[in-house]
This record gives sequence, structure tokens and C-alpha cells, in this order.
Amino acid sequence: MDLITGTGVAVALVVPLPREQVWELVTAVERVGEWSPEATGGRWCAETPGPAEGARFLGTNRFPNGFESTVTCVVTEAREPGTFAWDVLDDSGVTGSSWRYDLSDGETPGSTIVRQSFRHGPGMTGARVGAPIDGRLATLCSNMMTTITAMTGVAR
Repeated sequence: MDLITGTGVAVALVVPLPREQVWELVTAVERVGEWSPEATGGRWCAETPGPAEGARFLGTNRFPNGFESTVTCVVTEAREPGTFAWDVLDDSGVTGSSWRYDLSDGETPGSTIVRQSFRHGPGMTGARVGAPIDGRLATLCSNMMTTITAMTGVAR
């Protein structure tokens, strides 16, 4: 029985920026290392610059135990300024996880509701090789909130 595939988390935060500006930030994969406690960088692959459906980028991560990884990501949805989603592929090209930003207008003019979600796929990831999934999901929630807050300049 596979207890990992399909597990996920989501967070939401209202930020005092218009959707168009938030879109520019969430699609700036080359800047994610400035904001994230785990992702250390990203770069669009030359043959498929993004953000556009089918575009690929490489993402780098550093985990608390010191492990570092570089992963290939493929954009699965890019609807400006509303949705930016991508899959992280394992070494076999199978989706290890799916990530998504959904942006909608906040109640206050010029504000945006930023929803970020994560869902574990069937591919090979650290959660399958020993990392406790409950702890990992809690860490992801915290890291997503930290990243959104830092990227949009919102004080917690």
C-alpha cells in the first residue's frame, strides 16, 4: 500500500500586492533562493524558457541534514496572472511532487490571495527513502509560508 502518493499540504496568505506583481515573483525561479529556506536556486533551461506550459527549469535545494539536490521541473500550467504549477521529476522522469501557486484578488483593492500547494507524486523522493512524511509536510507548510512572506515583503 502506498501511503505517500497523493499526500499534500496547502497554505494561503493575503499580500498587499496586485496579482500581476505577485505573478512576476512566483514565476521568477532564478530568485527563489533569495526567499526560500530550502530551495537555493533555479534556472530556466535554454531550450524551453518559461514561464509557459511545457517549459523546464532546474531547481536546487539544501535540506537541514546537509543533503543538496538538483531536480528537473516541468511547468504544467501557466495562466498569467492566476496559476503557475510545475512537477518535480525524479531521476526516471516520474513526477515526485507537484507544486502550484494560485493567485486571486483579495478583498482590499491591490491585494492578492496567494495559495501555494504541494502534492506528492508516485516518483522517488526523500519521503520514500526514510524521511517521516508527517514531519516533512509540516516543514513544507512552514517553508511555503516563509517563502511567500519573504518574496512579497510581507512581515509576519
